[in-house]
Amino acid sequence: MNSDLSSQQVKDIGEQGLLERLQRFCPPEMIGDDAAVLETAPGQSLVVTTDVLVDGVHFSNLTTSPEDAGWRAAAANLSDLAAMGASPLGITVGLGLPGELRVSWVERLYQGMTECLQKYNTSIVGGDVVRSPVTTLAITAFGQVYPHRIIRRSAAVVGDAIVVTGVHGASHAGLELLLHPELEQNLKDAERTALIHAHQRPQPRLDVLPILWKILTPNSQLPIAGMDSSDGLADAIIQICRASGVGAVLERRQISLPAAFDLWLTPEQALEYALYGGEDFELVLCLPQELASTLVQHLGQGAAIAGRITAGSTVILHDEQKKFPDQVLNLSQGFQHFSQ
Repeated sequence: MNSDLSSQQVKDIGEQGLLERLQRFCPPEMIGDDAAVLETAPGQSLVVTTDVLVDGVHFSNLTTSPEDAGWRAAAANLSDLAAMGASPLGITVGLGLPGELRVSWVERLYQGMTECLQKYNTSIVGGDVVRSPVTTLAITAFGQVYPHRIIRRSAAVVGDAIVVTGVHGASHAGLELLLHPELEQNLKDAERTALIHAHQRPQPRLDVLPILWKILTPNSQLPIAGMDSSDGLADAIIQICRASGVGAVLERRQISLPAAFDLWLTPEQALEYALYGGEDFELVLCLPQELASTLVQHLGQGAAIAGRITAGSTVILHDEQKKFPDQVLNLSQGFQHFSQ
């Protein structure tokens, strides 16, 4: 990139100049009107989700390049669609930017978003730009799903198995390694790189949906409960149970962890990373035992039946080997806005 252009600030080119730069990240046919028009398949429902990300809260130049910040922002929204059973159609991006911010930073942010979206045949279809003292992204994602395939938090029933689609704790571990490089002394380069990649380039689990629909009969009306684990595994299970009016037992040994954890974390630290670290963007799904077993078999490494839905309202962490006492899980240990 030309050095003169890379040093340009947003205030140098203004709103219209910045919009002209950013329009090249969108399909040409989407630009020029007051809103995007998205076609959905006949008989499908439109799913809409919004996520706001703030510099210093959700991303930082200490741990995240502009490209990685863009990727993570797109992935978070695609993960919300996956958690509803929906296939993505497009996203809109609202930007709040300081005038002194370099234009090249914004373009690199969009490049990261685009790289993530292209994996799922999805585009940026619109947005807005305003002046702000803090860099802020407000992304709205649109998806579609057949009504009988909508995944809701409130659909869990007693006896359901709890399927977790992959490992937990990797993203938080990657963040800790970026903030505290001295922690990596026992890790090989490949292990360190994998954990950091899990934090900077999380993968929304849209790949789970075709597998899930394949093992269900085409017109199955079977309700499936679920959500993503962006706020931590414990949070996901507790939120599902609250919405469904049920409880759960989570088996300690069935929680899939990165293999590298054995090299530098105690069992207690590893478990805390998995339960409360967040930003792993895996899916937590509740469905009948037989279907759960089939789904885990198809998903392969990392996927596991981590527990079961029970009567009552308590979510318990259980150790079948009885090395640890039962523990009641709660939301107080995970990240909560305005509480820290």
